[in-house]
Amino acid sequence: MDKLSALLVLALALFALGFVGVIIRRNVLVMLMCMELMLNAANLALVTLARQTDTTAGAVLVFLAFVVAAAEIAIAIPLVLLLVRRRRTLDAGAYAELKG
Repeated sequence: MDKLSALLVLALALFALGFVGVIIRRNVLVMLMCMELMLNAANLALVTLARQTDTTAGAVLVFLAFVVAAAEIAIAIPLVLLLVRRRRTLDAGAYAELKG
């Protein structure tokens, strides 16, 4: 197995780990961290594929994904903190009535 294939397998494993974490865990902050793990796995796969094809398009997409991830975290963390202050819990089941 060459280096690029190993990186793609690592990206797949990280994505699967994040997906399982989102599905199984009930803690809102842990779920948020697992979603970030999934995003970073997708970024690793993009960079690996861009390296394999000798293009810069993957690096540009990763840069844009990092900008979006930073904005997401800047909005998500304060929202989670407000919800925790109101309900006094991080359990996702306590926020079921917020579904539209």
